[in-house]
Amino acid sequence: MRLILLGPPGAGKGTQAKFLVDAYGIPQLSTGDMLREAVAAGSDVGKQAKAIMEAGKLVSDDIMNAIISERISQPDCRKGFILDGFPRTLEQADALYHMLEGKGMEIDTVIALEVDDDALVERISGRFTCGNCGEGYHDKFKQPAKEGVCDRCGESDFKRRKDDNPETLRTRLFAYYKDTAPLIGYYHAYRKLRTVDGMADIGDVTKAIRAVLEA
Repeated sequence: MRLILLGPPGAGKGTQAKFLVDAYGIPQLSTGDMLREAVAAGSDVGKQAKAIMEAGKLVSDDIMNAIISERISQPDCRKGFILDGFPRTLEQADALYHMLEGKGMEIDTVIALEVDDDALVERISGRFTCGNCGEGYHDKFKQPAKEGVCDRCGESDFKRRKDDNPETLRTRLFAYYKDTAPLIGYYHAYRKLRTVDGMADIGDVTKAIRAVLEA
């Protein structure tokens, strides 16, 4: 099962990805984590990425694609994976398609979380995560069962992103609709796209996603 979750910032992609990891035993592959792992491993492509990042430049699509190629070849991806943060553009989607094709693979399903832009402001301004395990929470929608203690790992180190504010969100939404939203049409054309109401309660969104995957 090879999945991509699409949706604007704050739509709940990260939260739902963690539920899917637990349900299906497949890894969530974030671009940031994969970059750090490649650099730490000292692979050829990791060395290239390190040199580019140390120069203060953005890692190219070709290098990111090579890092993903290395990562999905690891044993824990045999049953599938969830891509987090990639692709973000049509060019990256094309590169991913050809890379997977070369491995005899393809993306099985792309799930787009549909949300109301105005509701995202409330969602984002109230969210926080466990600094130890990354479990996500929200001031209104998802508090820890025990105040100040993470449900997953029991730690008490919680963090909020500095850019989780309305002004920054508008900028991020503009970038999403400009660069990433066209992927909805792209994957619709490939008959991979399924849509889910991302405005429902978290548990209901999870059920809807699982219903799509198990249909």
